[in-house]
Amino acid sequence: MKIDKKLIKELTGYLNEFNLTELEYADNDTKIKVSKAHNINVPFNDNRNTQVKNDTTTNKKTSGNQVKSPIIGTAYLAPEPGGKKFTEVGKKIKKGDTVMIVEAMKTMNHVPSPFDGVVKEICVEDGSPVEFDQIIAIVS
Repeated sequence: MKIDKKLIKELTGYLNEFNLTELEYADNDTKIKVSKAHNINVPFNDNRNTQVKNDTTTNKKTSGNQVKSPIIGTAYLAPEPGGKKFTEVGKKIKKGDTVMIVEAMKTMNHVPSPFDGVVKEICVEDGSPVEFDQIIAIVS
């Protein structure tokens, strides 16, 4: 079997482009899995220093209880494209209210707020990838 280096490089590029830690590709008899070890606290993009600085600045100006992603997936702020958002900055929410959905493997996982309070910040954009334990919102 001949290894398609171009395909492997392309898949590896997707890891960085979409902030993934693992990716599988299958076609007929070929199955390729690419992954990389990572530290959850370090964002994977070409502009790492700027991203870390922005995250630090955000944490300093907004204090409160952190709502974290329970899984790796894609964050959605509304139940459907163009739909009403589950919550917005300044909105009062109760413990158990859905903050957003994290989709993983075609399963929509509602992320409930573990706190009562007011949403101070939504830390992810609609449709963006999220890592396990990544801060997705601030409630105080």
